[in-house]
Amino acid sequence: MRRETAYKLAGRQHEHTVSAAGIHKERELRFKALPPGQVEAAYRSLRMLKGLQVECRPNPLALTVRYSVLEYSMESIENALREAGFALDNTLYMKLVRALVYFCEETQRHNLESPERLIKKSNEVYIQAWDQHPHGDHDDTPPELREYK
Repeated sequence: MRRETAYKLAGRQHEHTVSAAGIHKERELRFKALPPGQVEAAYRSLRMLKGLQVECRPNPLALTVRYSVLEYSMESIENALREAGFALDNTLYMKLVRALVYFCEETQRHNLESPERLIKKSNEVYIQAWDQHPHGDHDDTPPELREYK
């Protein structure tokens, strides 16, 4: 039984109805309290970027950003803000959130940039290699003699 057949029988669906689903991200940027006024300055700076939406949050030290993972990443946005002199919240919680978000976005970008054809046909490569490999389960008996009882 092929793997795809087993997945279909199990009710699993590995294909998304929309290609590249989940590429639009909404993230929160948190800033330190000092220096004062940096959230407003960051808001003005980020608004100028094409393809990036910025909104203020009820929290006065945070901004919401929306972007496509194909154009931006959270890591690139935060690195650009740090290089521009903004002080981001660097608590343990935010370090953990950043590490998870960076990893997920990097993995998603890598998978989106990988050629789809190779992923779908990777099992055929192993099947062909197995057919070429000498192994001991080959039966030289003709089929009519195998079925004779």
